[in-house]
Amino acid sequence: MSPADVTPAPPAWRLLLSHVRPHRWALAAGGFLSLLTGGAALLLPLVAKGLIDDLSRDRAITGALLAMSALVVANAVLGGLGSYVLRRTAESVVLGARRTLSSYLLRLRITAVDRSEPGDLMARITSDTTLLREVTTDSLVGFGTGGLTLLATVVMMGFVDPVLLGVTLAVVVGAGVVLGAIVPHINRASRRAQDAVGVMGASLERVLGALRTVKASGAEDREERTLHAAAEESWRQSVRAAKWAAAAGNTAGLAMQVAFITVLAVGGARVATGAIDIGTLVAFLLYVFYLMAPIQQVVGAVTQYQTGSAALARIQEALALPAEPPSPPAPLPGAGAEPAAVAFDDVRFRYADDLPYVHHGVTFAVPARGMTAFVGPSGAGKTTVFSLIERFYDPESGTVTLDGRPLGEWELTRLRSAIGYVEQDAPVLSGSLRDNLLLGHPEAGGEALDRVVRTTRLDGVVARLPQGLDTLVGHRGTKLSGGERQRVAIARALLRRPRLLLLDEATSQLDAVNEAALRDTVAEVARETTVLVVAHRLSTVTAADRIVVMDAGRVRAVGTHHELVAADPLYAELAATQFLATAG
Repeated sequence: MSPADVTPAPPAWRLLLSHVRPHRWALAAGGFLSLLTGGAALLLPLVAKGLIDDLSRDRAITGALLAMSALVVANAVLGGLGSYVLRRTAESVVLGARRTLSSYLLRLRITAVDRSEPGDLMARITSDTTLLREVTTDSLVGFGTGGLTLLATVVMMGFVDPVLLGVTLAVVVGAGVVLGAIVPHINRASRRAQDAVGVMGASLERVLGALRTVKASGAEDREERTLHAAAEESWRQSVRAAKWAAAAGNTAGLAMQVAFITVLAVGGARVATGAIDIGTLVAFLLYVFYLMAPIQQVVGAVTQYQTGSAALARIQEALALPAEPPSPPAPLPGAGAEPAAVAFDDVRFRYADDLPYVHHGVTFAVPARGMTAFVGPSGAGKTTVFSLIERFYDPESGTVTLDGRPLGEWELTRLRSAIGYVEQDAPVLSGSLRDNLLLGHPEAGGEALDRVVRTTRLDGVVARLPQGLDTLVGHRGTKLSGGERQRVAIARALLRRPRLLLLDEATSQLDAVNEAALRDTVAEVARETTVLVVAHRLSTVTAADRIVVMDAGRVRAVGTHHELVAADPLYAELAATQFLATAG
């Protein structure tokens, strides 16, 4: 994903707050319980000081012991409840981020998908969002509760003995300077590790999507090296981040040990001189012990924030890609809907600014109802016509209209609800055959489903499948033949009863018998709707009402088969090559 494709991301803390905001009250409740846990712990040294004083004065210690027991139980109960609330909230943050990101990715413009690696986008939904769990609890809440507990502990230490507090703070500040130099290294290594995970996901998706080709080419070892290299790069960067995080944690731990020893030495001297009593020293040492937890919590929050900020930046990059505006599903046309008319007026288009033009001023008009075929050499721009009609892309100049209305004025869902589209490679999704047929019209009844199954000659396929329509077809329909996948795609499109049917090489993998049957079906459909067909085999379109001949991104001729054989040299050559010069 190129940096030029995305806008600069806001600061990581602002991104984190945007994900957390819907759960702010649950997060506040968890944080409050954590603070109560810390407060209960802070009272223990004072109770311990009182217990020591009672022992030294030969007073009863029952009350102090009961108070300590109550504080320990309260600390455990509040701590457990707070931990559950925080972890549940963190999981909710991850769920919200995954919902938002998956919904957004489904609305991406095809131009954005063309420039991205699907595997990398998948990594942003999976591994990157997972890091939000830790950054929510360990970083956001950890910094808040740890910081407040740290402040409260320092206040209590000052209350017990200001001199010993000064000694402790001197050690802590020194450790803070060292931590400030370590943190940027964690951020950089974490970002590189997450990027490497994205690269690995993209490589894996690339291989699995063409595994037959990889095996047939004997390329397993080469692809294995590519995958291993990406995995090793992620490992190297993760280890680097772990090294710096460990250095940060050890710095904090070492600082507290130094503080403990220093306080013990200075405090012992103050006890010896009578400046403080032994109970005060024990209470202060307990506070130093308790000080370790909030300091490590704050340090952990800072280091986790660096890891999380890398994931947040990658999530934001995906959310900054160009996407189509969200809109509710539009109703399908249904039986009896008027067929659509399509027109191109001086359309120029290229897939990217650094690529040559595919269309150089394409102009044609297709009236409502009937079949129109697009023929010509490979690369003439035939399939691009369909992509522009579906508004997968927008023309650089010129106008595409449906029913005389520019496509840009149509709501996307309403536009696409009027169209049935069979792609060149007729993709079939993982799931059952029924799921695939109902993909474009999930509310279709059993009678309508049975009708398109018979029309597309899928009834024989359904009859021999072990679970009929409920048989799983495998990843990308691998359990079906190429011709069966094409028939599934045609049936799926016909089930929508579209006003405009786009067929891109829809029968290229069918045998002669099934091709002839579906050709008759399409001709019948064309009596009630508008059908546009892209075909390389002219035998499938000789009976079309009109044929548009395209060459090098331009329309060079329009007419019937007989007219074009007589008038257009390119079409006559194509027909002669396919022995159709005299076909009817």
